[in-house]
Amino acid sequence: MTRGDEGKAGVIIAQVTDTHIGYDPGAGEAEFNYLRFLAVLDAIIALPSTPDMLVLSGDLADNGDPDCYARLKSAVERCPFPVYPMAGNHDDRTELLRAFPEYADANDFVQFAAECRGLRIVCLDSLEKGRHGGAFCENRAGWLTAQLEAHPDTPTVLFIHHPPVVAGIDWMDPRPHEEWFRRFHDTVAPHSQIVGIKCGHLHRPLHAMVGDIPLSVTPAVAPAVALDLSPLDFDHADARAIVTAEPPFFSLHRWHEGALVTHFQPVGDWPTLARYEDKLVPMMQGLDAERG
Repeated sequence: MTRGDEGKAGVIIAQVTDTHIGYDPGAGEAEFNYLRFLAVLDAIIALPSTPDMLVLSGDLADNGDPDCYARLKSAVERCPFPVYPMAGNHDDRTELLRAFPEYADANDFVQFAAECRGLRIVCLDSLEKGRHGGAFCENRAGWLTAQLEAHPDTPTVLFIHHPPVVAGIDWMDPRPHEEWFRRFHDTVAPHSQIVGIKCGHLHRPLHAMVGDIPLSVTPAVAPAVALDLSPLDFDHADARAIVTAEPPFFSLHRWHEGALVTHFQPVGDWPTLARYEDKLVPMMQGLDAERG
């Protein structure tokens, strides 16, 4: 039993996304994004409550370089929990699966399912080579439908790199008329066991809905996409901020007593301003008593 596991009843899923290792290919082990990824891994491993798994939800390598996947795989080998890799639009599916061959489905998409204490986790592949935006073809939709129909009564969390929502960041957003977007919405709509959809790609924290299903986006390990909800002129530059050097993030998804809650956590150095010491016991006792 690892630290923080005593009496654990729910499920805790750590999510890390958009590491973009290899953005500075000449830097190797000293690369900015790789060092941010290592710092995030250190923070997750040091958590008081050990996660049950870590989902790496796409854009793992910036240019699909096999060396980047090798470095990433070496880094996560010290994790005391399963690590599940996914594909994003910057990834090379062949090279990703060369590093993690056990995560291919029958069509060689990076798609798979896992189960933990009554919660099912289904990871989807939204990569289409040569396309920045998402993809969700008939084969992928059929695979997901089969997974959901086989477990209609098991609470299920879906992970997909591209958020199937319009967030208002014009240059990053899909359009609702896109075929993959409509197909995803139509595929998930009949399945009431889906308790959440978890994404990456936007490099920002986000909450939205897909029909009746709550969706969240985990902020990136790599630098953030700037928050600008004004329309963009695709023909004329306006010097707006596009990428900003905000801290790296991870998220924790906690499934407990039938409820799914997501926490977003930045990683960095800052002082602790209060600890649970003897002087705080009366306050904690009061808080506990007022809840009955």
